[in-house]
Formats: sequence, C-alpha cells, structure tokens
Amino acid sequence: MPPTFLTRRQLIHTGMATATASCTHGAASAAPEAPGRTLVFPRDAGAHPDFQTEWWYATGFANVAGQAAALGFQITFFRRRIAATQGLASGLAAKQLLFAHAAVSDVAGRTLWSDQRIARWSGSPEGANAVDSAWASMADTGVVLRDWSLRRTPQGDLHAQARAADFTLDLRLIETQSVLLQGRQGFSRKGPDPAQFSYYYSRPQLQARGEIRLKGQPHALGPGSSAWLDHEWSNALLHPEAVGWDWIGINLQDGSALTAFRVRHQDGSALWDGGSFRGGGQLLTFKPGELAFEPQRYWRSPRTQANYPVQWQVRTPMGHYTVTAVFEAQELDSRTSTGAVYWEGLCELRDSQQRLLGRGYLEMTGYAAPLVL
Repeated sequence: MPPTFLTRRQLIHTGMATATASCTHGAASAAPEAPGRTLVFPRDAGAHPDFQTEWWYATGFANVAGQAAALGFQITFFRRRIAATQGLASGLAAKQLLFAHAAVSDVAGRTLWSDQRIARWSGSPEGANAVDSAWASMADTGVVLRDWSLRRTPQGDLHAQARAADFTLDLRLIETQSVLLQGRQGFSRKGPDPAQFSYYYSRPQLQARGEIRLKGQPHALGPGSSAWLDHEWSNALLHPEAVGWDWIGINLQDGSALTAFRVRHQDGSALWDGGSFRGGGQLLTFKPGELAFEPQRYWRSPRTQANYPVQWQVRTPMGHYTVTAVFEAQELDSRTSTGAVYWEGLCELRDSQQRLLGRGYLEMTGYAAPLVL
C-alpha cells in the first residue's frame, strides 16, 4: 500500500515517530525527489537509504498439504532514515532504523499470531559494521534483522525467515512473472500534492514453498500456495486531510494480478485512489476516481472497538468484485510497543456470482484512530 505515510501499517508512522521524535522533528531526507526516474534491477530491489521510508512487504496464501484449512502469512521489513544522525561519525550512531513485522492467519483456528522486531543500522553495507544487528543490501533484495531476514538466493528466488514465540516462517518465494511497475513505470502518486508519491513495484504470483510452524506444529506448503511482494520507498507524508487507507493485493487464479487502494477522508470518502490490473498480456493502470470501495459488512474489534469493513464491493475498470476476509479477527494491536492498531489479513476475491477468483491480502488503517504523524 501507499508509502506516502511514514509506514505501511502505522509501524513507522507511530512506532518510529515515537522512538525517534527527538531526532527527526523537522528533518528532511537527503534524497532528491525525481519523478519519472527509471527503475533498474536488481539495484532497485535493494535498499535506498537516502530516502526517508522504505519497506519490503511479502504476503501469501499457504495451501497446507494434508489440511482442509489454509494459512495466511505476512512478513514486512521497514527502514526509516534518521536525518539528525547522518553527520555523526560514531559507528554506534543509529543512522537508520529497521523494523520488522510478521504474522500468521490460522484460518481453522480463526486466530492471528504476530510478532515484531526493531534494531538500529549504522548504514554500513550488508552489516559491515560489527555493531549492527540489522542491515540491508543496496545491491539486491537483502534485509536482515537479527534472526529475521528476506534475501535473494543464488538461485534467484527469495528466502524469508522469521522465528517468533508462536510460529516460524521458512519460505521460498519463486518468481513466475516479470516485475510489475505500479503507477507510471514505478512512479506511484499517493495524493493530490505532486510531492506525495512513492517508487513502487510488485512481484505478484510468486510460487510459495517451504514450511510454517505454528505452536510447534509443522505445516508444509503444498501446490497452489502463492505470495505477493511489494517494495516501496518515499520521502512523502500522508496528506493532512487523510485519516488512513484501504488496500488489496490479489493473485487471481488465472494468473492475473489486481492492486487497488484508496486514501480516506475522515468521513470515509476517497481522497486519492489508484492501482492496476495485469493479465492476458495487458497492464491497465487505474486513474484517480476510477475505483470505488463500498463497505458491505463490518466487524467491531472487542479489544479496540474499531469498526472494520470485513467485506467490500470494489469497483474497478476491469469489473466489480466482492472482497471478503477469510475471518474477521485479523486486527494487529501493538499499542504496547509501536502504538499502532490496524487490520491486515487474508481475503478472497469473488465475482458477482460469488465465484472464487483469487486470494490475497486486505489492509485497513486509520479505523481505531486517525493516523498522526
């Protein structure tokens, strides 16, 4: 989803703002805003430490071998540049912060399991500084936060690992399609102000292999397991009239890929929207005003009292779809650490006859409280 806001799911917005308020207030990134810049791979799969905010966001559907119910999984790494420390010579200076968040959606148990990490990074390439417990490669996908990581392997696929209290992820994400450049060749507007943009590409239709351990029980990913990777970096901030956003990234069963998002006003109306559809050899990039997110059914969190739409009608130039959460209780409440509350979980996409078209992830922020920078 849009990185105009210091983090994807308030982890950077609220968590990093809290952790670094004293050294980031009023500071600007050194990276130039360069609309129309051509993305180059594998370099742009790596980190962009001159930009203020960045994330690598992998979500997926695990068709578990031998089980009727599936699992959803998510692992995200966030990077935040701390402008006020850039001139410090000390190798201990926290010039960058790395956050990570991982979760497993247990469909059969209707339970979301989650965990998170945070560490400083001096900015040295690939952990060259011995004090770093976290680092990011600037040559290709490669981000490490202690025992969690997302890296490009010598075989060319992505390897995601995370060990949490209640689950572990050990996943191989294998590319089956070319990179999907969002927006205008990777330049993605996120608001009415031209400065509100990100560089944004996706890797949809990743073949997922490996294992998820949940409460010590191994679950091998079987045929039909799929994943999606988003990578974004930006200097932009959330528009002052925005309170949050809604976003979907869906792998369709026919090999197509659907991205749709909207940034919301306080009254729930769209401040900005966008996305794309790729399939059948064509790529359609949605223009602002071409999308509509219409809530159909709500779920109220018993923990936070936030009222989330867990079923939507999403209208796009490619068609009208129903997006439904596989179960309601996929809210992440991290107020005791990062201060963030948001909803993010596995969902299904269906047509007007309620035929299953695909699966992916739905993300909703700003429902427990407006985003505050």
